[in-house]
Amino acid sequence: MLISPAYAQDAAAAGAGAVVMQLLPLLLIFVVFYFLLIRPQQKKMKEHRSMLAALKRGDKVVTAGGIVGEVRKVSETSDVVEVEIAPNIRVEVVRGTIASVIRPEAANDVKV
Repeated sequence: MLISPAYAQDAAAAGAGAVVMQLLPLLLIFVVFYFLLIRPQQKKMKEHRSMLAALKRGDKVVTAGGIVGEVRKVSETSDVVEVEIAPNIRVEVVRGTIASVIRPEAANDVKV
């Protein structure tokens, strides 16, 4: 016969080292996902929550829908913020839909 018979390897003969070597790529993938995806997302969410908690009257905000306005009333008990999007036009938006706060930056003009 030209083909030799193949015998199954004994599980005990493989040892614990083979099991660790099989799990090592999965652990490595999880570590990479944690540091590249999960951890930065958690950090971003924490910063967004603190930004929403520090929201005050007079802040210029951008909603998730792209509407730019100025905060007119912030209620500590409610999850709704009143935003003025045009003169005498005020809308109520849910606090969580505020994407960012626009901070005014000083111009870098040099006086001559």
